[in-house]
Amino acid sequence: MIRVLVVDDEQLVRAGLRLILEASEDVTVVGEAADGADALEQTHRLRPDVVLLDVRMPGVDGLTVAPEVVAAGAKVIMLTTFDLDEYVHRALRAGAVGFLLKDTPPRELAAAVRTVAAGHAMLAPTVTRRLISSFADRGPARRDAARRRLAPLTARELEIVREVARGHGNAEIARRLTMSEATVKAHVSRALAKLQAGNRVQLAILVHDADLL
Repeated sequence: MIRVLVVDDEQLVRAGLRLILEASEDVTVVGEAADGADALEQTHRLRPDVVLLDVRMPGVDGLTVAPEVVAAGAKVIMLTTFDLDEYVHRALRAGAVGFLLKDTPPRELAAAVRTVAAGHAMLAPTVTRRLISSFADRGPARRDAARRRLAPLTARELEIVREVARGHGNAEIARRLTMSEATVKAHVSRALAKLQAGNRVQLAILVHDADLL
């Protein structure tokens, strides 16, 4: 059973998300919070697998608390009203694994929670790729720093990481590069370890910062 904490300052939004998620047999909402401070307290107390975290809330907002929620062991999906919100990029850098629009269809919401709970980042939606591409900082200093961080990768690992940054899943990368999916997974795992990256979103941001697409 996937344990989810829903965080939004609007009670109706929280109730709607709970209703949608609990329609799935493999998902349970273990708690709700209306601000970031309460979200962090409940993350420590309830130990959810996934936290749906609103970007903007009164008091401690989602952007501020996201790094602490991630550090507490939960996987974070940011919730936002807008499909281009530069602040979400800060959350991705802090370890959030993606974001959803609040009008995401119910089936996609539940699928996104399952995907994240399984350890995969949400790079597939076009809106996520566009946000990362649009707001990655490609100034000379950050570009050079990102390229230095990527230097330990082999040519093959870098090729696969660039495919990750394009939003492709393991199966699609395997097809494009004519290799097995297991081999792709192994290369991704080695790249994550070498770069000390928490997830595939952070790999993608690093590639964009290095201006390698």
